[in-house]
Amino acid sequence: MSVAIPEAEWPHLFRPGSIDAPVLLMLHGTGGDEQQISGLAPALDPRAAVLAPRGRVQENGMNRWFRRRSEGVFDTDDVARRADDLATFLIWARSHYELSDRRLVAVGFSNGANIALATALLHPQVLARVIAFSGMHPLDRAAADAGSNAIDARVAKSELAASAVLLRNGTSDPMAPLRSVQRLVTVLEQRGAQVQQGLRPGGHGITETDIASAVEWLGTVA
Repeated sequence: MSVAIPEAEWPHLFRPGSIDAPVLLMLHGTGGDEQQISGLAPALDPRAAVLAPRGRVQENGMNRWFRRRSEGVFDTDDVARRADDLATFLIWARSHYELSDRRLVAVGFSNGANIALATALLHPQVLARVIAFSGMHPLDRAAADAGSNAIDARVAKSELAASAVLLRNGTSDPMAPLRSVQRLVTVLEQRGAQVQQGLRPGGHGITETDIASAVEWLGTVA
């Protein structure tokens, strides 16, 4: 499928990397941008291509990927809509940058991790590999107390047998509570995904231990 997306409508950064290396889809957290998050890519795989779009939602002047009703309470209808948009962008980028069948691996932090996970849940044929740093269940209507039944139906139909996800979380992270992370693990595994979960002491962020785990994981799936 060919999709036309004017670059002005979706600012992003692209570096081609080595043709035999994966493409790292770098997704920033709240308040970040494509320049900031792309700096993490060389620590994960210095040979990889880098595709880093910018979230198109604004919250108090900060870039985000989707709307939320309050801290930790997502507008899940908007999450699903923005995940659809990101999937469309990825289809365009694969054609525009002639990525052919190169493996695409999303690397997201916080809000970026959540949009990566939502896209992987709803569009596994477009995005089947995710490294989620400090992410949580992005489509959990029970936690959000919002959203439509259609979202649950879409997730229930997702076939994730070809998907692999690495989750790295802090055990005392109030922004990504473990109860939400565990619900996400359950959903992913029920749909057939291969899930590797790593917990560390501490809260929201990305540590050297998280990076080392991601590098090791990439060596097995990318």
